[in-house]
Amino acid sequence: MFRTTFAIALTVLSLAAPAVAGSGLDAVVQPYLQIQETLAADKTAGLRDQAAALSSAAARLGKPGEGLVTAARQLQAAGSLTAARDAFFALSNALFNYADATGTSLGPEVRRAYCPMEKKSWAQKDGQIANPYAGSRMLRCGEFTDGRKS
Repeated sequence: MFRTTFAIALTVLSLAAPAVAGSGLDAVVQPYLQIQETLAADKTAGLRDQAAALSSAAARLGKPGEGLVTAARQLQAAGSLTAARDAFFALSNALFNYADATGTSLGPEVRRAYCPMEKKSWAQKDGQIANPYAGSRMLRCGEFTDGRKS
């Protein structure tokens, strides 16, 4: 009787608590963050490999990860920095949609940011803003929007 009650309690608690970035989503978030840093540095080197890693990890998330797979493939096909930034915007939206729909955290040091000039959001590690859409043109343009203090 105790084992059954305990097992039911654990199941209820695991369903009630929002998931934290872990095995599945962490494999998506890590290449995403590398892509964000690369674009903030006005570079494209390595983007295809990171997008491929992200796409592969997102595919393991099942149906909820399909939007991430599609957006990552768009990034893989980007032929210029401008196209990569456009694809990254779609990827960021897909990441946020996944996290919001599943109640999954992107990780304890990952924050949501927004650039009012570009009117676009992204996720990045906590610290100084590094705008992936504007790069060196407006690298520090943006603010964290998740309500946490830096």
